[in-house]
Amino acid sequence: MTRNEREPAVVVEFPLRGAGWMAVTTPAARVPSHGVDLLGQRYAYDFVRVDDRRGVHVHPASTLVAATVGRRTEECYAWGARVHAPFDAEVVAVSDGMLERPWINPFREAARMLWNGLTFRPEKIPSILGNHVILRAGDVYAGFAHLAPGSVEVSAGQRVVVGEAIGRVGHTGNSTAPHLHFQLMDSLDLMNANGISCAFARYEVRAGDGTWSQVERGIPGPRERLRRMGGEKSHASAR
Repeated sequence: MTRNEREPAVVVEFPLRGAGWMAVTTPAARVPSHGVDLLGQRYAYDFVRVDDRRGVHVHPASTLVAATVGRRTEECYAWGARVHAPFDAEVVAVSDGMLERPWINPFREAARMLWNGLTFRPEKIPSILGNHVILRAGDVYAGFAHLAPGSVEVSAGQRVVVGEAIGRVGHTGNSTAPHLHFQLMDSLDLMNANGISCAFARYEVRAGDGTWSQVERGIPGPRERLRRMGGEKSHASAR
């Protein structure tokens, strides 16, 4: 089956739990969301976890300290958070064991990302993804990148059900801070994969007054504070 932009978004469950998540990169802001179609990223998301301060604070450090000295990777709010399967699927690719940088220096991380972009070659894909998992349901593939080393809980060929834990958020590969890179695509071959538009079956968004409102079949906007609480009852189809 060939998909195109005129087709509706594939609706899946939100892959993270708890409050404080933010889509700092989202197709709600622009398409391609990461600025390129390469590697099936057209509709990809980057989710970080933030605190209640205004802006995007992924670590308890002050803005000045975070932007100069840096901060410890494992102290970032997102680090170690469990990632869950967004639909019933087969695990088709797994990579684990890549070490992560224990200290996040903003200048070093920015330089690394720039260098990876300028020197990209297909053989560098594993080092860009870091530890990762790819799931398949029908003609839809879901990719989860930058997982923490030693955290992957599934193996290739395994069947998983919606809500099952598959790994933990980390800071491996082409990452500037612990976050989950999540995308849907139409192929396991990343050099030829096309991104697939993705919406989430249900999650909540926090308003300025601290109240939460439920969103169904939504695409998170930039800087929205999100949460997806507890129990997995819905088996959203990825077909």
